[in-house]
Amino acid sequence: MSVKLELYRVFKTVADKGNISAAAQELYISQSAVSQSIKQLENQLDARLFSRSTKGVVLTSEGEILLDYISKALGLIERGEEKLSQVQDLQTGTLSIGASDTITKTYLLRKLEAFHKEYPGILLKIVNGTSKMCLDNLHIGLVDIAFASGNPEQESCDTRHLMDTHTVFVASPDYDCDFDKVYSLEEIAAFPLILLEKKASSRLFVEKYFKGHGVELTPEFELGTHNLLTSIARIGLGVACVTEEFARSGLDRGIIKTLKTDFAIPPREMVMCTLKGVAPTPAATRFMDFITEAKE
Repeated sequence: MSVKLELYRVFKTVADKGNISAAAQELYISQSAVSQSIKQLENQLDARLFSRSTKGVVLTSEGEILLDYISKALGLIERGEEKLSQVQDLQTGTLSIGASDTITKTYLLRKLEAFHKEYPGILLKIVNGTSKMCLDNLHIGLVDIAFASGNPEQESCDTRHLMDTHTVFVASPDYDCDFDKVYSLEEIAAFPLILLEKKASSRLFVEKYFKGHGVELTPEFELGTHNLLTSIARIGLGVACVTEEFARSGLDRGIIKTLKTDFAIPPREMVMCTLKGVAPTPAATRFMDFITEAKE
């Protein structure tokens, strides 16, 4: 097969150049070697691939059919070789990461900046979506690494634990509530609630917890990003259900304040995932180590 592959390379070069002499120069071999390679390939395929013209050689109808397939096949091989060469030394290549808007902004942004400064040749791509979308994109090969909250299917993913996150309820400091009071599940549910959209994994997690205690949530606002939760809460439109670690900036600045509760929603695990049984690229491996080192 390797011998025939070289014959195909010669065939494509001759077809591209339309001239045996030009093809020989391109391949750094003699014209005689090019001619012999074409003759050998024609004999193996039992087909005439070229006919001579006054300007050189032109493809026959059989040659045109073969060229279409060979061009695609050799193109794939060349791209594979190029990608392998690029990623092995971390000088060039692409790293695709799946993460939510919130994780990207509150957790990854500075780490991405530091990684880019250390490895400027690696093109970073971020594909935003919910945890489920990020994991789906990982399984279809759209991203190399997925960041997710919760516990992905262990049989299909290798995971690295990053941190535990905690759910709290917050409001503007001048919101019409008693911040010294300890609220029950029913009392929290009675507030005008500000939640993430229905498909968000953290929203589903909180709803499951409330339902498990016999309480239904009927939010006033359903928003697309975690940042909007705190923005709507800070202007006094209701009580927002947020991830404490991702709302730390607003809490530290005092623009939102945590309500006390007599219940504690279990913490969630934030993990970094790759496909089980599929070796990560050198860039993906280095990035995961980079993240792990940063949190130590």
